[in-house]
Amino acid sequence: MQVLGIDPGTATMGFGVVAVAGTTLVPVTYGVIRTPASQPPAQRLAAIYRDLQELLRRYQPQAMAVERLFFQKNRSSALHVGQARGVALLAAAQAGLPVHEYAPHEVKQAVVGYGRASKVQVQRMVQALLGLARPPVPDDAADALAVAVCCLHAQTSAWGGTGAPGRGGSRGLPDAGAAPFQRGAVR
Repeated sequence: MQVLGIDPGTATMGFGVVAVAGTTLVPVTYGVIRTPASQPPAQRLAAIYRDLQELLRRYQPQAMAVERLFFQKNRSSALHVGQARGVALLAAAQAGLPVHEYAPHEVKQAVVGYGRASKVQVQRMVQALLGLARPPVPDDAADALAVAVCCLHAQTSAWGGTGAPGRGGSRGLPDAGAAPFQRGAVR
């Protein structure tokens, strides 16, 4: 099973594809989709949508996991994140993928074991769980990988295991952070 994790955002949307092989988590790719602030909102959302479609076409995940929106003090920021999240849900629906949604505290609990973990703690646990040589950066990409890991933990029946998968190995692209897009993606 392969899951595309999404950390929604308009300026920076994190993505991470994680596969499970037996009881091993295998990082496939991760990075971010960036859109320039100088573009009108509709163009930014269209660019995110096109890039998500390309990710779905290229990696053919069996599910998408998206971080659930939580209310922020800045309503304008929450609105933009919600719009980007909607674009991700649309891309998944059009690809016929099931979507699993997790609140930030659920992701942190699944990955770190503590629902109020810091960004650094999440990055380091994602590094350990996926067998990466260094913590994934930027933190949007690490968060997206964490969402995918959370989904795979929650879907234990998908691989027939009784517990969560363990540390990744040398298969896949464990340290490549191979960003599939020239525009906006980061290594």
